[in-house]
This record gives sequence, structure tokens and C-alpha cells, in this order.
Amino acid sequence: MHWREEIEAAVRRISPHVRHTPVEPAPDLGPSVWLKCENLQVTGSFKVRGGTNALLKMTTEQRARGVVTASSGNHGLGLARAANQLGIPATVYVPNHADDSKVRTIQNLGVNVERVGDDCVETEAYARIMATGKGQTYVSPYNDADIIAGQGTIAHELLAQLEDLDAVFVAIGGGGLISGIGAYLKAIDPTIEVIGCSPAASPAMHACLEAGRIFDVSCRDTLSDATAGGVEAGAITFDICREVVDRSLLVGEADIAAAIRDIIGTHHMLIEGAAGVAIAGYRQVAAEYADKTTAIILCGANIGVPTLQRVLQGGSR
Repeated sequence: MHWREEIEAAVRRISPHVRHTPVEPAPDLGPSVWLKCENLQVTGSFKVRGGTNALLKMTTEQRARGVVTASSGNHGLGLARAANQLGIPATVYVPNHADDSKVRTIQNLGVNVERVGDDCVETEAYARIMATGKGQTYVSPYNDADIIAGQGTIAHELLAQLEDLDAVFVAIGGGGLISGIGAYLKAIDPTIEVIGCSPAASPAMHACLEAGRIFDVSCRDTLSDATAGGVEAGAITFDICREVVDRSLLVGEADIAAAIRDIIGTHHMLIEGAAGVAIAGYRQVAAEYADKTTAIILCGANIGVPTLQRVLQGGSR
């Protein structure tokens, strides 16, 4: 895959449909630290980039038949928004326990939402079966080259916004975001360091990278619900991460909560747990990057009100 060409094509493709997000200096974190504010993206998350690129890459016939995905969070919302913008029929399958407010938000974009399964693995398996049965296209949250290329457009923006970028801190879930960002940065300048950050409570990709193989990693609840869960067998993101991720860090729940509170208090911006993971990861090793131009990806702002209340009161999980 020629990632530079694919990502630059994605930039041209999705630009009319998504927000070019700003970078903001973070002197409280370091003298040359910048926040890439994907929390200000439409739908409140970077996920709309990949979803929009994937739908725009489809043939006219594929669009007419419609698309299917499984997600109760940012991917489902991003794909729903893209489908709404492009007039493509879409169904989002969510687990039975999916938050009602998130479901309503997706439905308000004119997308069909159906509850199936008691966990995300079961929901995704059902969604794939339904897509195949109806001749529709299943769009993975991360295990898809067009999704990855869409997320990589963030790196294209970063290089235009920051001169002499040395390092980028990114939260890792299934690896779609860091794969896209890392693939583009390494294609332009292999010396730029790409640091992956994961919650210690749900360290799936981190553990798989350490082991050198994809396996079932035990995961617990985390404030970083957007990165929670395992890595599916055969995920293309695994090999990309092995190539582009220079360093992988684990962070605790208390540090994630502190990061959310501090960004709200210092920058007056809302972030979700996954964005807090990247901030917390940077803080672990900040002294090592004091003289480097560093970007931290604030990947989203979609945090539930009860969770936010608990964090603001000093709690974590």
C-alpha cells in the first residue's frame, strides 16, 4: 500500500465534508507541545474522517445498496454522519447495553439503529452476517485501508500546521488512527517519533505488539471506552503498527481522569477518555521530550454526562 498517495488522495476527497481542526499550544504541558483538536471535529471525533473516505471510495452501486457497521460510539456516529451527507442508506448495529443518548444521536442523522448482542464481538459478527446477506458493504471501525487513510489525513494537516515536528502521541484502540497518522508521518520523515498510548485496563494492541502476534487480551472497564476491546484476527492495523509505532505506553485510570480535568480547566475544552490517554502518556515521559516539538492528538470529546460528573468529582472508573 502506498500510504502517502492514498492519504493525500483522501485529503482531497474528504476536505469538503469534514473540519480542518486547529492546533493549540499547551505551555502547561511543555514549551513546545501542541494539541491537535480533533475533539472539535464534526461529530466530536476523528472517526468521521475515515468513515467519509470509505463511503466516498465506494462505487455508485455499493452506495445504492447501503452500508452496515457495528459501533455504539464514535465510529457509528462518524459513519452515520457521512452516510447522511452523501445520501447513502446505512444501518448501525449496537450492543443491547448501548447508551440511549448515543443511539438517539445516531438515529437523528437518519440512520437505522438496531440493538443486537450483549457485547461488541457478538454485535459485530451479526452485523457482518447481515451485510453479506443483504449484499451491503460492511465498514470496519479500523480494519479497513480506506478508514486508515481517512484517519491519516490528520497527519497531513499536522505537518502543514507545525514546523519541525519531532513526536506525536496517539491513543491506541484497534490501531486505525495511529496506523494512518504513523504511516503518513513515516513516509514524509521517518525520524518523527510515533508514540502509542493505551489504558492499562484495556491494553489489547499494546500487548499484541509486545507479543509479536494478535491474541485475545483480557480487558477491563476504562474511561477510555473508545479504545477498549480486542484486536480482531487478521487486522491490517497490527502489521502497520509494528512498522510505525516507535514506543508504546500504558497509563492508569487516575491519570486519564486527571488529564480530562486538566484540559477542561486549562484549555476550556471537553475531551473524552481516549484523548486523556494520550495526554497521560505524554506526561509519563515529558522530561524526555522537553526540547522536542510534540503534538498530542485530542481524538474526541464524546464523554457521557454521568462519566464526566464522576471525573469532575475526582473519580476515575
